[in-house]
Amino acid sequence: MTMKFFAAVLASGVSATALYAPSACAQTGEQTYNIEAQRLSDALRKYSDISGREVIAASSLLEGRRSNRVRGRLSPDAALSRLLSGTGLTIELVEGAWVLRAGNGDAAEAGSTDGVNEAIVVTGTRIRGAGPVGSPVVTLGRADIEKSGTGSVQQLLQALPQSFAGGPNETTLGATTRNGAGTDGTYGSSVNLRGLGPSSTLVLIDGSRPALGGLGGVFADVSLIPLGAIDRVEILTDGASAIYGADAVAGVVNIRLRNQFEGAETLFRVGTADGDMGEVQIGQLFGRKWDRGHLVLAYQFSQRDALAAADRDFATEDLRPFGGPDYRSLFAVPGTITAANGQTFAIPAGQNGTALTPGQLVAGTRNPGDRRAASDLLPRQRIHSAYAALEFDLTDSLTFRASTLAAQRDYRKVALNQYLSIVRVPVTNPFYVDPIGTRQQVSVNYNFANDLGAPIDTGRVRGISSSASLEQAIGAWRIQLGGAYGRQKSRSDSINIPNRARLAAAIADTNRATAFNVFGNGTANNPATTAAIRGSIGSRDDYESWSAALRVDGSLIRLPGGDMRVAFGAEYRRERYENFTVNDLSRATPSTTALTGLPGPRHVRSAYAEILVPLFGPDNSVAGIERLDLSLAGRIEDYSDVGRTTNPKLGLRWEALPGIAVRGSYGTSFRAPAFDELIGPAVSNYTTLRVPDPSSPTGTANVIGLFGYGPGIKPEKATTWTVGLDVAPPSIRGLKASVTYYDVDYRDRIGSVSEDYLRFLSRRDLFGGVVTENPSAELLAYYFSFPTFTNPLGLAPGDVDAILDGQVRNLSAMRQTGLDFDLGYATELAGGQIDLGLSGSHIFRIDRQLTPGTPAVDVVGTFANPAKWRLRGRAGWSRGGFAATLFANYVGGYLNQIPAVPERVSSWTTFDLSLAQRFGGDDNERGLQLGLSILNLFDRDPPYVNNRTNTSALAYDPEKANPLGRTISLQATIRW
Repeated sequence: MTMKFFAAVLASGVSATALYAPSACAQTGEQTYNIEAQRLSDALRKYSDISGREVIAASSLLEGRRSNRVRGRLSPDAALSRLLSGTGLTIELVEGAWVLRAGNGDAAEAGSTDGVNEAIVVTGTRIRGAGPVGSPVVTLGRADIEKSGTGSVQQLLQALPQSFAGGPNETTLGATTRNGAGTDGTYGSSVNLRGLGPSSTLVLIDGSRPALGGLGGVFADVSLIPLGAIDRVEILTDGASAIYGADAVAGVVNIRLRNQFEGAETLFRVGTADGDMGEVQIGQLFGRKWDRGHLVLAYQFSQRDALAAADRDFATEDLRPFGGPDYRSLFAVPGTITAANGQTFAIPAGQNGTALTPGQLVAGTRNPGDRRAASDLLPRQRIHSAYAALEFDLTDSLTFRASTLAAQRDYRKVALNQYLSIVRVPVTNPFYVDPIGTRQQVSVNYNFANDLGAPIDTGRVRGISSSASLEQAIGAWRIQLGGAYGRQKSRSDSINIPNRARLAAAIADTNRATAFNVFGNGTANNPATTAAIRGSIGSRDDYESWSAALRVDGSLIRLPGGDMRVAFGAEYRRERYENFTVNDLSRATPSTTALTGLPGPRHVRSAYAEILVPLFGPDNSVAGIERLDLSLAGRIEDYSDVGRTTNPKLGLRWEALPGIAVRGSYGTSFRAPAFDELIGPAVSNYTTLRVPDPSSPTGTANVIGLFGYGPGIKPEKATTWTVGLDVAPPSIRGLKASVTYYDVDYRDRIGSVSEDYLRFLSRRDLFGGVVTENPSAELLAYYFSFPTFTNPLGLAPGDVDAILDGQVRNLSAMRQTGLDFDLGYATELAGGQIDLGLSGSHIFRIDRQLTPGTPAVDVVGTFANPAKWRLRGRAGWSRGGFAATLFANYVGGYLNQIPAVPERVSSWTTFDLSLAQRFGGDDNERGLQLGLSILNLFDRDPPYVNNRTNTSALAYDPEKANPLGRTISLQATIRW
């Protein structure tokens, strides 16, 4: 059975019987059942495997209940009726799935909820036992997780068609700063629904906000969550600030852990990416239930080796083999000399620079260096995670719950060597070589990797998320008082980097035995001198959050369509963030500096209310209206630093016929600025630049570039609405379909276009809003006198043609429209069950106004933005203890508009295969399950992309493809 808890519209007043009558809404068609009497949860799992039906139930409803024996050729309704006979449970068809609920006799018929042990709570609503009316929810249950063959939460979520890999994750760090990737300094992984940004996707763990990572605390690092401890993942693909507050603009990802697990489960997993990258995973899960309580303990260890760029042909700065340009760096070993007259000379290989003569130099050439090929594409990651959850009934109506998730992630990666700079060598250096005989200072482009060792990014992230609550049941009402604590601390260091101050001293040293030599291959330098110039730079982040909440929900009055139900509450949250830089790069002695300008602790006070009104139901249905539900929600949030915001939401669901429902939602959402976005211009960088300008007679213009954080940043705002159709016709057994049209109008988006500053004047149509032409004398005087202003070009105010604003601020507006769909069909085949399906996302438009005052441009299907099409198909077959599933993944082609002549990028199709066989097992399913997963079955390389960044280059796009290649994993799961 796929134990999925998804958005199901349930009203407690719905009339329920022991089983829905087959003529009303049940599937038809007989199958052979052979299910022994056993734990009800296990029996339902076997029933679902045979019937193809999706059965949903709160875990606690099943605890302590046993099924009846079911044998023979029966209809699905008859089999389920026999299975549930005497259990006291009823079943209801909701949006194509069968939902189990507690209830018996007259109480059930009257719509009473007194007999409900635990109502279902799903993402997108605060009302128990109800789904988010009108809003779409995607659910990945435990069975879906196992069939996916993935080994991490980030892999699982990135396979979703609604997910976009742009943003903070381990493949984008070092490859781009777009889409917020620059906020990640520790190779964490975020979730970015619809490409609206990771900070616009709210991630929850069992309904609570975890501690955040990244610069400013901007994203939840899902790499810290153990996949083996997850029961299901619920993804609400709709705005939900009226329910959850800030950040729920693109949607909500709620990760539910296995809090009701019983028994013991041991997991072993090994894998490799074509032999180039090994993976090991070990997990242990324990669950124990007694009369008044339940305890779950889990531990998981994961280790994955680094993936070297040398093992992937597309990980290079030289794109000529793919028909592209050569973007290799000018920093190499041996290096390149630039003489006083600007002429370049390549230093020959095969010599250590101690006896180099001008005659050996190669005039007019340069030694290129491919820094990418010498680096790692993915870091080595090692993760320890532990989880504990306790539930204890203090009385028959008062329950205490507590949980803690703690994790530590260590990483190490051969980096890109981004801190190289030109070495200026005076004539006093004992190894000095003058190519043209002028006896003047020369400059050398030199890579220090042979001297200092490969540049390394290394660090550690520690996170903890805890929550506790007391819940009092008073009839059909529940009152909950709870609190949560989260903290994430990280350190990141880049080592084996030349310290500029100590290097300058070593270059100026006149002693041949201790001076530093940049004219050879890095083998002849004094080890003590090399050690002296070795520097580093690092960052320390500390994010902490406390929260408290009072929540109440229950039934108000009985309406003809069912019980009117409400939920309301108040919440308080306190957040703080600190950042320090440890600099041993630019000064002779290390220094530690706090990031100045950060606001103090943030206090957030909020109140919300939600109401569910069943206008029509089984007791008052009319022709064309089997059921009609309306929901209204609203939330007020008051931020101590950015003010107050109010957000409403409306949802409607109309079931015209059994199994056919139309739904819709409308609401507003917002995102509060992150801590670093409120720093202001105190740590800005205002500098003179020379940039391309087609309108200038010289082809260039002298400008002042403004970089850093702008003043007065305010929250982002969005308006979202959806319309959808769900179909699960009783007459076609096993068929389910849903389709959702969505519209997101996103305003005052916080960001910058600094990465495109070289295009500001050549594309005034796009960037005119951040260009000030012919600035006034007063404005120039202001910037020239600003404390952070630098003037490397030595310009006078009258020499400045324009001011380019690349600061982070409320910059752009965007409107996105699209269609999500999911089709599924399950039936019998060859004595087993076959499951076919196709889910996908098609984005019609992403109209982005990049800067104020410029026209909106459709950017869907372009570089750095989501593709128009993403599809994931599935075909599975199971029989007995065997299951096989084949997935097909498709990412549509798109336009790379970054090169001078835009280029088309091909689509990318990959296949994943998952096989599983269960051995042994008893009534509690103790036994062994072996699994084989092959991701990217045919080892399909990502399509070629001319991907040049401001620091390097690649021949693929890490935002739309991954570099792993074919990944093979073996997994053993032992239940005991």
